[in-house]
Amino acid sequence: MRVGIDVSPLVQTRAGTARYIKGLLRELRRHDDLELDALSFGGAARAWNVPRDALWYPLGLRRAARALDVLHCPTYRGPVMDGAPLVVTVHDLAVFRHPEAFNRWSRWYGPRVVPRVLRRARLVIAVSEFTKRELVDLLGLADEKIRVIPNAVEDLFTDRGRAAEGEYVLTVGTLEPRKNLVRTADAARRAGVELRVVGARGWGRVDVGGNGVRWLGEVADEQLAELYRGARCVAYPSLYEGFGIPVLEAMACGTPVVTSRGGATEEVADGAAVLVDPRDPADIAAGIERAIRDRSELVSCGLARARAFSWKAIADATVGVYREAAA
Repeated sequence: MRVGIDVSPLVQTRAGTARYIKGLLRELRRHDDLELDALSFGGAARAWNVPRDALWYPLGLRRAARALDVLHCPTYRGPVMDGAPLVVTVHDLAVFRHPEAFNRWSRWYGPRVVPRVLRRARLVIAVSEFTKRELVDLLGLADEKIRVIPNAVEDLFTDRGRAAEGEYVLTVGTLEPRKNLVRTADAARRAGVELRVVGARGWGRVDVGGNGVRWLGEVADEQLAELYRGARCVAYPSLYEGFGIPVLEAMACGTPVVTSRGGATEEVADGAAVLVDPRDPADIAAGIERAIRDRSELVSCGLARARAFSWKAIADATVGVYREAAA
C-alpha cells in the first residue's frame, strides 16, 4: 500500500504536531508492506504559512496524491476536493473554542476550511476521546467516522539519566495565550518557587521572563529530558489541549505533574496528576505545593501511566485506519 504523509508541519514547529509526525513516521517505516511518500511544501518562515494554506493544501497536495492509495494529513489542513482516500488527524479544535488566542489568518482559515477538509476525509483520527467529542459537538462530525489513536513519547524521556540542577518548577509550551503561562508564573510565585519555561516564542504578546521566571526558549530533547528530571514538578495548566504531550513526557521522566481539570490532559493523566482550575492561580499554586509534597506517590503512578503509550502501538493502529480508508 502506498501512503503519502504531509510532513510540512515539520518545518513549522517542534511542538506536539512535530512530535506526532516524527514518532509515527519512524514506526510506520518499519512496516514492510507500506510504501511511504513524505510530502512537503515551503519553508520555516511565517511568510510561507498563507501560500501553504492557499496553494499547497487545496492544489499541490491533491496533485501530489494522485498515485497514492491513501493520503494522510497529520493536521486538519488538507485538500477539500476529491482525490486519493484521505485520512486526517485532529489534535485539537482550539481555534474554534478560543479564536481570540490565534492570529488573524488562523481565525479566518479555521471555520471556513477545516470543516470542509474533515467532510472530505474518509476517516478522521482524534488523539483523545476529548477531541473526538469536540469534533462531534462543535463540527457535527459523524461519530462512526472517527478513530481515537493517542500520542506517545520518545524513548529518551525516561527517569534514568542526568537531571538539571536547581530548585524549580518547569512548564513546557509555546508562548501563546492558551498555554496560560501568565497564571502559571503567578502561581509559581505564590508557591515560592522558581518557574522555568521551555518553548518557542509564539503569538499574543505573551511575556513571562523575570520576577522569578526564566524563559529558556527552545531546547534540544536531551536537555528537555534533563529539565523534566530535575524539576520539583511540571505545571501544565493549559486552558485548552487536545492531548498534552508534555504531561506524558514529564511522567515518563519520573516527575510529578500539575494539570488542568476537565479537559484532555485530565484524560491523559488518568488519575496520575494533580488536577487544578487553570483559571485560578491560587488553585494552581496549591496544586504545585501538593505535587511537591506527594512526589513519591505521583511519580509511581505517572511512570505506570506513561508506559501505557507506545509509538509502535500507535503506528499499528494507524495502519489499520489506512487499510480501512483504502478498502
